Amino acid sequence: MTAPTHALAGNLRFLRALMARPKNIGAIVPSSRTLARAIARQIDPAACVLELGPGTGVVTQALLEHGVAPSRLTIVEYDPHMAAHLAQHFAGVQVIQGDAFELHRTLGAVADMAFGAIISSIPLLNFPMAQRQAFMAGLGARLAPGAPLIQFSYGTLPPAPPPPGFGVVRTALIWANIPPARVWAYRKY
Repeated sequence: MTAPTHALAGNLRFLRALMARPKNIGAIVPSSRTLARAIARQIDPAACVLELGPGTGVVTQALLEHGVAPSRLTIVEYDPHMAAHLAQHFAGVQVIQGDAFELHRTLGAVADMAFGAIISSIPLLNFPMAQRQAFMAGLGARLAPGAPLIQFSYGTLPPAPPPPGFGVVRTALIWANIPPARVWAYRKY
């Protein structure tokens, strides 16, 4: 498949998912490669990485290009069609179709693993604050010491306050994304 054909197919998958479940997508177009690279730069390439909400796979691709080995990358995608595409497209990456808000059940055999980084592209601003806070606290509990929790959002403030014992900083503002996006890094003190 040529690059333009592949991009068109990815955009069509994105639009189908957006029309079926707009709350779960949270964007009007797929994330840009510029945003994906800004997220990947936050990650140690030697880390075992959990990516939530990979969608069309633009961040997954950026992580692999950044040097994360496919065998060290676990991705969780809610949409079954997108998950099937990701499994086919990213050989060696563990693709799990499931709910990021139900990670203990979704992750199965790796549910108790401490990850060296977690990346969330979940559109948190579409969910109530209590659900966001519980989600972030759950992710924080799955991190190895010193590991980052990376969340991007379209809001001007972090999409959720940091879990107890964590701080949050904005690491990037990406104007070359529709809409412009901010990358937030949550870390334990």
